Amino acid sequence: MGQAQITRGALYLLFVATGLSLVYLVSNEEVRRDLAYWLGASGTTVWGEWRLWQVLTSPLLETSFVSLLFQGFALWMFLPALERWWGMKRFLLFALYTSVAGVVAGTLCGWALGGTYGLHFVTGLDPFVFSGIVAYGILFSTQQVQFFGVLPMTGKQLCFGIIGFVALFILVGQAWVDGAALAASMLLAWAMVSDRFAPRLWLLKAKQRRLRRRRGHLQVVEDKRPGDKKRWMN
Repeated sequence: MGQAQITRGALYLLFVATGLSLVYLVSNEEVRRDLAYWLGASGTTVWGEWRLWQVLTSPLLETSFVSLLFQGFALWMFLPALERWWGMKRFLLFALYTSVAGVVAGTLCGWALGGTYGLHFVTGLDPFVFSGIVAYGILFSTQQVQFFGVLPMTGKQLCFGIIGFVALFILVGQAWVDGAALAASMLLAWAMVSDRFAPRLWLLKAKQRRLRRRRGHLQVVEDKRPGDKKRWMN
């Protein structure tokens, strides 16, 4: 339990998501419907009605109490290790990127399939939580963990177990919208942790290329002004 202390960034996410989700869960049907319509993202609302802000608000609204408990458990037990490794800024950016990727992929899938799939809401921090567990399995592959305090396993085993659970959940329940959201976020997590998705590195490389092009126009010439010493100019 000494290493299970929640970090500041994870606490911020937990506080905001839990607060908004509990407001939804304890409200009446009319308030729930309005909150889901304005804050929750679906294929119809995002791509049919162009409520693009829902890509950012939907991860903070969880409509299932069981999912909210699981997300809180992961934010308390596993995900703070990522923030200690990366720092709060990169941790929160990881949460932003994976959450947005999940919502975009899920709503696009629902919009493409149409029918009831287009009305299915992609809400909550599940894309971030599952992608965070994937990142944990890559960074701490040999770290011993106690899943729910009773099942010992390594970080790598936890990662593969979660991927298998997600695949089984999608196939049995034919939850293609949720499956697209989770798959996109977990693939992005793998790319980010393995440095295949590194926007900052791409910007630095682009800056280096510009500097090389500028240096190509420079040359050293002799200063012809009168004097005893030879001087040179760039």
